[in-house]
Amino acid sequence: MDTVFRDVRVLDGSGGPSYRADVALSGGRIAQIHRESDSGPRPGAARVVEGQGLALSPGFIDMHAHSDLALLRDPAHEAKAAQGVTLEVLGQDGLSYAPVDDRTLAEVRAQIAGWNGGGTSRSWGSEAESGEAPGDTSIDFSWRTVGGYLDRLDHGFDGQGIAVNAAYLVPQGTVRMLAVGWDDRAATADELARMRQLVAEGLEQGAVGLSSGLTYTPGMYASDAELTELCRVVARYDGYYCPHHRSYGAGALQAYEEMVALTREAGCALHLAHATMNFGVNEGRAPELLALLNRALDAGADLTLDTYPYTPGCTTLVAMLPSWASEGGPEAILARLRDEATAARIRHVMEVEGADGCHGVPIGWDTIEISGVSDPALADHVGKTVARSAAERGEEPWRTARRLLIEDRLGSTILQHVGHEDNVRRIMRHRVHTGGSDGILQGDKPHPRAYGTFPRYLGRYVRELGVLSLEECVAHLTGRPAARLRLPDRGLVREGYRADLVLFDPETVAAGATFDAPRTPPAGIPHVLIDGRFVMEEGRRTDVLAGRSVRRTRSGRG
Repeated sequence: MDTVFRDVRVLDGSGGPSYRADVALSGGRIAQIHRESDSGPRPGAARVVEGQGLALSPGFIDMHAHSDLALLRDPAHEAKAAQGVTLEVLGQDGLSYAPVDDRTLAEVRAQIAGWNGGGTSRSWGSEAESGEAPGDTSIDFSWRTVGGYLDRLDHGFDGQGIAVNAAYLVPQGTVRMLAVGWDDRAATADELARMRQLVAEGLEQGAVGLSSGLTYTPGMYASDAELTELCRVVARYDGYYCPHHRSYGAGALQAYEEMVALTREAGCALHLAHATMNFGVNEGRAPELLALLNRALDAGADLTLDTYPYTPGCTTLVAMLPSWASEGGPEAILARLRDEATAARIRHVMEVEGADGCHGVPIGWDTIEISGVSDPALADHVGKTVARSAAERGEEPWRTARRLLIEDRLGSTILQHVGHEDNVRRIMRHRVHTGGSDGILQGDKPHPRAYGTFPRYLGRYVRELGVLSLEECVAHLTGRPAARLRLPDRGLVREGYRADLVLFDPETVAAGATFDAPRTPPAGIPHVLIDGRFVMEEGRRTDVLAGRSVRRTRSGRG
């Protein structure tokens, strides 16, 4: 045996009762579980770690991550490793870096720079305190396919691998960008055929499903019929569809029902991204959403969802614009913002009518907090709402927002303070709930969910509030997401399973990250292992890079 964890409280990821045991590892897998009640000799090993009040669980699975470039840029990746995350699902919200050609790679890099930053490479062990990673070595963007991107993850930092494991969703918006472009129109028959082919190729190459960002361009231009055809492809490969759907504000329930209906038509599994009910129009309406989901489940839907345990959301400032203002891509957006008459139209839609980018709700500038900028010269806006920043400049909020969009070339990120705690708690109790950080790591003051989601679940919502039992919560973060991803040997503490494990103290585990200090590491998580190798040891990041791509392995049907 390589390692034995002696007398630990095992939370096995199934949701069943915990138990005390010795857990022995060998060759990167769980070799023996010797329960307290078992007879026979206890396992020995070259290294023995005493339990001392610690709980052992499977590694946490972040079902909604935005580490698509961070895993290549930052080898330590402590934002997730320190939380006990051993697997992240990338390619979210319909926008990522594969499949692409030269044109679309440049476009998507510009469009989601606020999510993922640029392509510079961080030297090992440097501090992640600024919005952009230091260093002078560029990420090698030589891949163009999903398989090429996954190979790049396997290669990782200087050929050694990556900090944690990663799965990938084919991004529907990027696929549409590649096949159709930025036009707000129906795809032709040939374009739809190419999109179906691109999705199939991505799944063949290892993607676990398809994502959409239906409040982001150009993915939002797809009709339900187009999305249904792509989901039919996903169904053939036993993958799942993960939509950021068309609204989390006005018409949110109809938007959820739309996703349930089109995946039912396609025969495709559905995983609802950051499933919540936001804005004043949805306060107290979580029970209506849960009833809708229960009806679908009772009718046979293969359905799961993820949430993060916070009320504010996080995205880019440009995402708040109406979709017609975003047609044509970043340069077209900037041209419209510079034109006085067009900018006045954009303002009216945002402030009076409610833009589809802002979920159909008139924007409240006092709810929009700037969390990061691409241009350091604009850093004075960070940590302030648009309303406050405008007041300090003696101007109207729209003028401040418009100028920031132009001067920062659409690279500004925001926190949007529109959530409701009761909705958050009710949804996280649901029987198909999983955890996802939706963590954007860029910006001077990123959302603390990027650094605190998983310990916050365990500390605040289990220990302090009792919303979930410890066993339930661990199942939400481990076994249930592993089942959604169709992983045959992860997500549970079982003999023969991979030794992707977390040891934490149930009495002290807590998120250190706050809105004022969002990069503060968590407490109470001393050890994290991937394939039996210590990624975190005694609360410190080791130099181990045990992460690799986790690929869908089933062949397509018919």
